[in-house]
Amino acid sequence: MQLQQNVSLKPYNTFGINVLAKYFASFSNIDELSELLSHHTSQISNHKLILGGGSNILFTQNFDGLVLKNELKGISLINEDADYYYVKAAAGEVWQQFVQHCIANNYAGIENLSLIPGNVGASPMQNIGAYGVEIKDIFHSLEAYHIQDRKIVIFSLNDCQFGYRESVFKRQYKGQFVILSVTYKLHKQPVFNTSYGAINAELEQMGVKELSIQTISQAIINIRSSKLPDPKKIGNAGSFFKNPQISKFRLHVMKEDYEKIPAYPVDDTYFKIAAGWLIEQCGWKGFRKGDAGCNPLQALVLVNYGNATGKEIFDLSTEIIQSVEAKFGITLEREVNIM
Repeated sequence: MQLQQNVSLKPYNTFGINVLAKYFASFSNIDELSELLSHHTSQISNHKLILGGGSNILFTQNFDGLVLKNELKGISLINEDADYYYVKAAAGEVWQQFVQHCIANNYAGIENLSLIPGNVGASPMQNIGAYGVEIKDIFHSLEAYHIQDRKIVIFSLNDCQFGYRESVFKRQYKGQFVILSVTYKLHKQPVFNTSYGAINAELEQMGVKELSIQTISQAIINIRSSKLPDPKKIGNAGSFFKNPQISKFRLHVMKEDYEKIPAYPVDDTYFKIAAGWLIEQCGWKGFRKGDAGCNPLQALVLVNYGNATGKEIFDLSTEIIQSVEAKFGITLEREVNIM
């Protein structure tokens, strides 16, 4: 819990951007968090950042404030009924390790979210999602610490107001709460979801005869590993942009020129378009300028090949947004938080 000054954040963000935090400390229990906020915030800075796995953030400059690293740990089955297990995980748990724990215990519903980088605490904040499943589909509740009022608040599913990679914690409550733990509602009888992307093709390639949450998880791990660079080897934050939504009519018009445009229905009116495909059509896939680049296997992923600055990666993302807008009339939105 020791407060440090001028600490490099390079080990704490998956892009590997080397910026400095003016003040830095970690906490592993609520008492430590409360003490850090009570004794230090008013004295040193009102500018603070709660950092988890650092997997969805791009630092473009030094952080002139207090960075608090969430190290809360613990996973427990807190309840069950005829249909569901209710599993509580502390916010500092590594997401993939939590997913593996659930799969090992046959808690179903989380398998499609395998190998997403980051920690548990970010999952409701971002409403993380992949391969047809989002956090809102398995979410029950969370505990969060109100920084100003110094009290724990319980949030239900409705309270979080989940949207596409959105929640109240990214909007009206941004910077007001520290997520402490999340409780997930997981199936006793699995409901398999293999319709999205290349899951079925990968399961066939694996020779799977009987579906299970274990085989689906492994298929998704295989797919993600084949497309996404390991942040430990090449700095990245996974998908940099959100998949845009367009109307059914507009999709119909676009298909006149681009018959094979990847589109997935959101509802009766709107479709989600693969942002990676749009970026690739603009010629960015595999692009590199200095150490900032666009992944050659998945254009949706921007990468740091070593010593790129956050500004260089941000500037590249701006060029990509401009080119997609010029070609398709669609404005991409960054999924990664820019600091």
